[in-house]
Amino acid sequence: MKLVDEAEIQVTAGNGGNGCIGFRREKFIPLGGPDGGDGGNGGSVWVRADENLNTLVDFRHQKHFSAQRGENGMGRQMYGKAGEDLTITVPVGTVVINVDTDEIIGDLTSHGDLLLVAKGGKGGLGNMHFKSSVTRAPRKATPGEEGEQRLLKFELKLLADVGLLGFPNAGKSTLIRAVSAATPKVADYPFTTLYPNLGVVSVEPHRSFVIADIPGLIEGAADGAGLGAQFLRHLQRTSILLHLVDMAPVAEEYADSGVVASPVEQVRAIERELLKHDPELMNKPRWLVLNKADLMFEDEAAERAAGIVAELGWEQPWYMTSAISREGTWPIMKDIMAFFDRQKEEEQEARDAG
Repeated sequence: MKLVDEAEIQVTAGNGGNGCIGFRREKFIPLGGPDGGDGGNGGSVWVRADENLNTLVDFRHQKHFSAQRGENGMGRQMYGKAGEDLTITVPVGTVVINVDTDEIIGDLTSHGDLLLVAKGGKGGLGNMHFKSSVTRAPRKATPGEEGEQRLLKFELKLLADVGLLGFPNAGKSTLIRAVSAATPKVADYPFTTLYPNLGVVSVEPHRSFVIADIPGLIEGAADGAGLGAQFLRHLQRTSILLHLVDMAPVAEEYADSGVVASPVEQVRAIERELLKHDPELMNKPRWLVLNKADLMFEDEAAERAAGIVAELGWEQPWYMTSAISREGTWPIMKDIMAFFDRQKEEEQEARDAG
């Protein structure tokens, strides 16, 4: 599912070092002359695309990036050291925009793409450059130039890694709120979600994935029933599906909304819709999440979950959670991250073998 992730940052390239006014003063060399060295160039700011990143979540905390300043020149014709460049890593597919001019500076479409976004200032000239037959002892040097400063906007069209599916009121929006900073609407009635919600799950720094919550599905969704029909196609672009099921009894007032009371019937109904829309969806990894365990006693919930899994003959991973209290949600996220890590390793091995 392509959705836009955005971030704004301030970048400042390093200033150039100042040129030096110096004269050679050594014993037995009375006319040593000017020997002031040039200042070093300031460091530039670059943006590099990295396929190991998939979100801009890290830029929510750090907004200012500065490259190193060049050192000043010194006597004995010694040049100042150049400032080190600063490289900012972003996900592949990031568009870099100059906020002040609304100009697209570049589009990083491949791993390793480099883009210069702020050039470092040039170092100033020392007085050794200003000597002449007329001016034997110039007392003139130039200051270093200022580095460029820009306000940048990053835009990333994201491909959701994980898709949530299930009947209305299964707890999909509650789950995405529990594991990410997304804040979709949550209420105690069906069809609360009217459009897809996107959340970034950050397991560790630089280790995250994107999770998408689509409107609840009901029987006939593939034929246009309910709100989820137009979003079913987005599930084709995810790597893994989390199938949420309300394991607690459904309230009678929801009977007319198309909600199937039995958890097993809910799973089978969704499977029929997936097959009808695209049989390939059934070949995707699909993990079962039995939600709302907090509405039952612990022993009762465990027994009910085991019965549902047995009746379904479920062979893929399954979990019992309470999304509203966040109990049992984090182990799912850690397992998903491990799944993507293994996927990357297998892809790398395939590239190395090829």
